[in-house]
Amino acid sequence: MLHELEPPAIAQDDSETLSENVFRRIQAAIVKGEIAPGSKISEPELARTYGISRGPLREAIHRLEGQRLLVRVPHVGARVVSLSQAELIELYEIRESLEGMACRLAAERMTAEEIEELREVLNTHERDAAFQAGVGYYQQEGDFDFHYRIIQGAGNRTLTQMLCGELYQLVRMYRIQFSVTPNRPRQAFAEHHRILDAIAERDGELAELLMRRHIGASKRNIARHYQDAVKPTATKRGES
Repeated sequence: MLHELEPPAIAQDDSETLSENVFRRIQAAIVKGEIAPGSKISEPELARTYGISRGPLREAIHRLEGQRLLVRVPHVGARVVSLSQAELIELYEIRESLEGMACRLAAERMTAEEIEELREVLNTHERDAAFQAGVGYYQQEGDFDFHYRIIQGAGNRTLTQMLCGELYQLVRMYRIQFSVTPNRPRQAFAEHHRILDAIAERDGELAELLMRRHIGASKRNIARHYQDAVKPTATKRGES
């Protein structure tokens, strides 16, 4: 019998170091957009905000650089990453290929129990208040993330390291940013169900195709976002 999933809270347990705790808190703030892309990181300000000394804070900042959430700019210091349109499209091209492969492998290797657990993940997503209101998609990470669970189910350690390690939080940051596009949450949810059905039917070829289309749709959504962002500027120039 499956237990209803509940999202994890960010809280420090007895075994967690101060550096680990502040790392997770700053990571969450960056990924959710509470610290805006391109923002300069002020160590004194963060130390005051999180009540931590500079040593553990610098350790956390170094780890965030390793996740590509922070970048070091010469003569400026650390800033929150802000990918250009071209860099973001490249990232989604990588996702399209590798997550498509993950779906094909998951169709071959996931157990029946893992597939049922993945259905419960989608049920949890559907009950989310933001999703019900049509203003966003469920944003929890790890075992509560549909994409993460499929990658884990692929059973390929190298693929898992690439997509659930180095790139994971960077990808989440932009998935969250673009999940608020009108109509996209419902479309993405329907696409997730079709992908899962293909995995459950052990149709790896179809599962791979559907995942590639799913991420391709997100990539086109990003391109439209950037096109819409430059339209007012172009209009103003035409009027002047």
